[in-house]
Amino acid sequence: MAYPRLILTKDPQSLLAENSNNDAVILVTPTTTCETSPIVNGVLEAVAGVDKRLGAEVMLIHAPSLCGGRLIHCATGPIDRDYDDVRNFGDAAAKGIELAKESGAKNPLLLVEGVPGHEAFQRATSVAYLSICQKLWQPLEAREALNESEIEPIETIGLLDIRSEVNAEFLDAVESGRRLARDLCGTNPERFAPPAFADYCVEAFEDSGLEVSVIDDQDEIVDKFPLLAAVARSSRQVPRHQARVINLEYTGEGPIEKTLILIGKGVTFDTGGADLKVGGHMAGMSRDKGGAAAVAGFMKTVAMCQPKGLKVIATLGMVRNSIGAECFVADEIIQAHSGVRVRIGNTDAEGRLVMADLLSHGREKAKSAVAPELMTVATLTGHAALAAGPYTIMIENGPARDQQVANKLEAAGEAWGDGVEVGRSRREDWHIIRPRTKADDVLSSNNGPSVSVARGHQFPMAFLALAAGLDKHGSQSEQPLAYTHIDIAGSGIENSDWQHGKPTGSPLIAMAARYLSE
Repeated sequence: MAYPRLILTKDPQSLLAENSNNDAVILVTPTTTCETSPIVNGVLEAVAGVDKRLGAEVMLIHAPSLCGGRLIHCATGPIDRDYDDVRNFGDAAAKGIELAKESGAKNPLLLVEGVPGHEAFQRATSVAYLSICQKLWQPLEAREALNESEIEPIETIGLLDIRSEVNAEFLDAVESGRRLARDLCGTNPERFAPPAFADYCVEAFEDSGLEVSVIDDQDEIVDKFPLLAAVARSSRQVPRHQARVINLEYTGEGPIEKTLILIGKGVTFDTGGADLKVGGHMAGMSRDKGGAAAVAGFMKTVAMCQPKGLKVIATLGMVRNSIGAECFVADEIIQAHSGVRVRIGNTDAEGRLVMADLLSHGREKAKSAVAPELMTVATLTGHAALAAGPYTIMIENGPARDQQVANKLEAAGEAWGDGVEVGRSRREDWHIIRPRTKADDVLSSNNGPSVSVARGHQFPMAFLALAAGLDKHGSQSEQPLAYTHIDIAGSGIENSDWQHGKPTGSPLIAMAARYLSE
C-alpha cells in the first residue's frame, strides 16, 4: 500500500534547483505573488506581464532556476466569501498534482501561501497534502494488474512548512488509514466478498498492536446476529460470499479515559434482495461496504497514532445481500439480539439490519466501559446524499447530543476539510418505525425508496436505536449511553458516482482530527 512519502522542510532554499532533490514546485495560493521566495515571485511577475491566465487557472511555468525547472501555480480562487473554506486550498492542490504528474514530475515540493489568519484555514497545508493523496490514488485492482509505478508515479511529496503547521506522523497515519479504506471500499464484489474482505483486514493489521478476530462460523452468526444473518441468508450457499463479522480492538496505554465503540456496515454487494434494485441502480453497489471500510481505515490510523487513554472497539458486519430461493423477504418477523421483534419492511433497507445486532452487542460493552460513545457508520440512504450532497450526516440520540458528540466532530471536520452536517432525531422518526400490530415491536423501514420519503435519512437512526435496545438508555434513563448514527451515502464517494468515483474514506479525517490529533 505505497503512497507518496511525506518529506518536511522549513528551508525556502529547497525551492531552488541547486538545493533540492525535488523536480517541481507546486504553489497553492489565492494570489499571483510569492512571499516565501523572491526568486519564485520574480518568475510570477514575469508571467503576469504576458499571460492573464495567471491566477485564473492552474498553470505550468518553465522556471529553470527552480527545482525541476517547473513551477505549477495553483490558484485557490476567492477565500473571503462566507461560504469559502479550507477545501479551496485542497482543490487547488489536487489540480496542481495532476498537472505535475502529467508533466513528468515524481518528487514535487508543495508550498501553500496566502492562508488567512483565522482558525478555519489553519490546516490548509495539511488539507492540501491529503487532497493530493486523494487525487493520486488508483484502485487496488488497477495497481495489481498494471505497473503500479506507472499509474501512481509520484514517489514523494515535499512540504515546505514555513508556518510549522504540519504534524508529519499524524498525516502519515491518516493517509495510511484512508488508503486502506479506499482499497477496501473501491474493489469489486468478487475481489472483496466478505471472506476476502476479512482476510485482507487480518493481513493489513498484522503486527499493528490491534486485537483482531473474525467470526466465520455461520451457525454462530445466526445465533449471535440474527438480523445480519437474515440479510446474508441467500448468500450462505456460496462459500466465497458467506458472511463474516470482524472484530478490531485497540487499548491505549495508561488509564482509559474514553471508549469508542464503532459499527461499520459492510454490504459487499447489494442487489436489494427480494426488493430488487431496478432501473440501473444496482451498479456501484459493491461500494455499499464503505462504512466498514472507513471504520477499518480509522483503526489503521489509530494503530499508527497509538493514542494514550483511548480504547476503540470496532465491529464490521460483512454480508452480501443476494437474491434467490433463500433470501429474506418483506413481512418476516425476526427477533434481534436485543430481543426486539423486527418486522421487515423492505429488503433493500438491509444496512440497518446488518448493524443493529452489532450495535446491540456494542451496547452491552458500553454499559461497563469508561466514557463510551457508540457510532454506526454506513452508506445507508440515498436520502442523505440528496439532503446534504457530499457531506457526512450525523444523527444523535439524547445523551450524544447532551455531550455535543456530533458538534465536536463537525468542528474537527470543518477545520480539516471533511465536512459534517448535524441532524436531529425527532418524534416523527419514531412514528415511522412504530409497530402496526401486536406481532412485532418495530418496522425496519417503509416499503419505498428513502429518497421519496420524508425524513428518509433521519428515521433509520430511530430504528437502530430501538432494535439495539438503546432506547432504554436515553438522557433520562439510569444509564445514558451516547449513540451517533453516521450516514456517508453522500460523502463516501466522490461526485456521487457510485460505480466509478473514488472512495473518500469519510469520515475518517474528521474522526482522526477529533479523537487522535494533538
